Amino acid sequence: MAYFFEGASHTFGEYLLVPGYSSSECIPANVDLKTPVVKFKKGEQSAITMNIPMVSAIMQSVSGDKMAIALAKEGGISFIYGSQSVESEAQMVAKVKGYKAGFVTSDSNIQPEDTLADILALKEKTGHSTVAVTEDGTANGKLLGIVTSRDYRITRMPLHTKVKDFMTEFEDLICASDTTTLKEANDIIWDHKLNCLPLIDKEQKLKYMVFRKDYDSHKENENELLDSSKRYVVGAGINTRDYAERVPALVAAGADVLCIDSSEGFSEWQKITIDYIRKNYGDTVKVGAGNVVDREGFRFLAEAGADFIKIGIGGGSICITREQKGIGRGQATAVIEVAKARDEYFEETGVYIPICSDGGIVHDYHITLALAMGADFVMLGRYFARFDESPTNKVNINGNYMKEYWGEGSNRARNWQRYDMGGAKKLSFEEGVDSYVPYAGSLKDNVTQSLNKVRSTMCNCGALSIPELQKKAKITRVSSTSIVEGGSHDVVLKDNSMNIK
Repeated sequence: MAYFFEGASHTFGEYLLVPGYSSSECIPANVDLKTPVVKFKKGEQSAITMNIPMVSAIMQSVSGDKMAIALAKEGGISFIYGSQSVESEAQMVAKVKGYKAGFVTSDSNIQPEDTLADILALKEKTGHSTVAVTEDGTANGKLLGIVTSRDYRITRMPLHTKVKDFMTEFEDLICASDTTTLKEANDIIWDHKLNCLPLIDKEQKLKYMVFRKDYDSHKENENELLDSSKRYVVGAGINTRDYAERVPALVAAGADVLCIDSSEGFSEWQKITIDYIRKNYGDTVKVGAGNVVDREGFRFLAEAGADFIKIGIGGGSICITREQKGIGRGQATAVIEVAKARDEYFEETGVYIPICSDGGIVHDYHITLALAMGADFVMLGRYFARFDESPTNKVNINGNYMKEYWGEGSNRARNWQRYDMGGAKKLSFEEGVDSYVPYAGSLKDNVTQSLNKVRSTMCNCGALSIPELQKKAKITRVSSTSIVEGGSHDVVLKDNSMNIK
């Protein structure tokens, strides 16, 4: 006879946090959201620690290099999607690791023999008024001059005027060596009242541009997540099929942490993949595994050597695994059980393995609930897909801006490796949908607002850190009627009301 779990499985929406005593020090500004990413021994610290408990999902429609840079600036980690060629994923990782905050690779470049008409066309295309004039018109060609809007007047100059005739020539520019630090570059900009500072190498080839307007934005990124070389931290997804080719390429590109992307992690395929990494790299390469939803699955991956373990099957907004296969578990129940298993394992072995809640987050307060229930951080797909930095198109649907969002198990993604059970190399049936999500603007603005809510709720619980929240939190189940009571009710909302005279 089949094994039956006692009680129903529950979602985050079925719980609320009950306020606890808050001291006068319990204010949002004092809340520390740092959290470990990979396993560590008792008395030691994790080799990777995030400044915020948020990572972006391993999905085509979520995590590209732009997302990775934007999220690292806020203190989190993006896992570049693995359902692409090894080469293209490695290139994305390399772009993130090669990105230097404040040092911009020029994307507006022109040759001296080009014309004012070409300058105007380039400005229309990029929106940038500062154009580098290089010998070959490339971003890293020999720098010959700069053109800004102060160098020409459309009403007084023929459009066929050569760039070399009105550009500010190299001899009149203030430049700096490509070895200049960002602080030194900003000092030069302010001392000489410049709008931009070109950085060049010994052969006068352009390397970067540093802009005055970026100074304030750099100051705003106090939480940015950097490695020991002051490069942004980035993760990358791998699968259990081509790991022997993919892992070396991603490690060479500089990936800080890997994660096996699979719909179901309680599998020998995951152990085989982790064994390969341990045999070839020891503990120097960090790799997460999953997904699991119970104690048994956690123990399996912990003993297999996973550095962190992801929880969740079928709870994503675009996931239809439960509908198609009848496999999964309510996310809240899964997190609670796996967190208990994590704590048991820590008591037995002295090794703490962080757990990541993947899926089931509908409202911002669900993040706080997941943390209170024991998760060290959460992985989000739909949440991040809505932002400017996601790699999908922004489209107008019936007068509303939307962003495209599709699951890895959809026919659009066809990520068969994620749902692989060792059979034919194909997606037998869909386990995800192709959809739209409401466009929400920039990542920074939204993450800041969401985490403000998390900090405020933690203060209501009397907690100033995630471990303290997990110790002090009081959680209650709610009834269907109390869920209705918790929202606006028995009123006519202005936005939805008729125009009554």
